[in-house]
This record gives sequence, structure tokens and C-alpha cells, in this order.
Amino acid sequence: MSYKVAIDGPSGAGKSTLSRAVAKKLGFIYIDTGALYRAIGLYVYRNGIDADSEKAVASSLSDINIDIKFVDGTQRVFLNGGDVSDDIRIHAVSDYTSKVSAYPAVRAFLLDTQRRLAESDNVIMDGRDIGTVVLPDADVKIFLTASAEDRAERRYKELVEKGQNVDYDTVLHDVIERDDRDMNRAVAPLRAAADAVVADTTGFELEQSQRLLMDIIRERLQ
Repeated sequence: MSYKVAIDGPSGAGKSTLSRAVAKKLGFIYIDTGALYRAIGLYVYRNGIDADSEKAVASSLSDINIDIKFVDGTQRVFLNGGDVSDDIRIHAVSDYTSKVSAYPAVRAFLLDTQRRLAESDNVIMDGRDIGTVVLPDADVKIFLTASAEDRAERRYKELVEKGQNVDYDTVLHDVIERDDRDMNRAVAPLRAAADAVVADTTGFELEQSQRLLMDIIRERLQ
């Protein structure tokens, strides 16, 4: 029997970092679905496609091939044959990702891919609609969140450490704007599943957050 753990939450909540760490501790496979949407956002960004035009984005999907490969246990994302695992993390791609991920055509395009990835083995999958749409039958559902200010601070430090030229106020504005888009989009809006455990990590250090998620998962898989 394989277990499925769904972790949803807003931008900057630390879903990827925490899910990856917890999956490693539990011996589960970690699947970062946000990376799939970021790959589409990167394609739109690179090719000068109007991210505000649903028709233009939908028309580009036939030219996009996204694959996930695990290299030494780490997920790598390939866009049309090229490894874009690092490129999808640049700050400029985030806004494109938020816009394209709201379009029904994009979400439908990636739905089967996400479900296929979770078919075998024990997996932890994170995103924004995993527990509500992608894996509604997940054994454990967690809605990971924190205050907008806390999330912006974490994101700001992460980007600065990567050498990107950003300022905190801009990052905070982007976080709040993305929350609004994600929660109010017509298809699969960001929300906690009815049977999800809400984990608020405002003010938590990384180890505290990891411990909280580990406790929730272990308790529900007993």
C-alpha cells in the first residue's frame, strides 16, 4: 500500500522546502507541482507571450513538453528537453506563473501529469489545489500557511541569497497580489480542503515547521 500526502498553501509558505525535507526523512518521493506551472510560466516569459491573454497562453500549450526526472533522488524539471530546474525559480517568472496557473486550459493540461506522478510509491505532493482537486483521496491533507509578512521575509532572504536584486516591499506586494489571484481565480481557487489540517508556521524556524509537519503526517498515518 502506498500513501499520498497533499500539502497546499499560499505562495512563500515554504511548501517546497518543507515538503522536500519531510519526504526525505520519511523516505517518500517528493513532487513539486508548482515547478510544473513555473515551467509553463518560464516558457511564456521566454517567448514573449502575453500572460494576460488566456487565448495566447492556451494556444502555446501544444508547443510545450514538460517532464519530471529524479536525479540522485532530487526532482529535476525539463522543458522541451532542457533542464530548467534553476531557471524557473527566478523572480521574474513568479508573476507569469501566477497568471498562467489561473487558466483552466493550463490546469487541465497538467492535471493528468500530476496524478500520474502520484500513482506509485509513497509521495508528498505540494501545490495549491492538491488536496481539493488533484488528489482528493490523499491519506493526509495539510494546508500550510503563515502571515503575508512572514512569507515575504522568507522569500526576500531566499532571493537575496541567490544573488537576485530585489527589495522587501516589492516582494511583499507580490505575495499579497498573488494571494488575491490564487484565492479568487475561477478554477481550483486556493483554499484548504474540508478535511485538511491547517498548519500555521508564522514565526517558526525551519526545524519547528518540519517537526510540525512530521507530527501531523505520522499521527494520521498510524
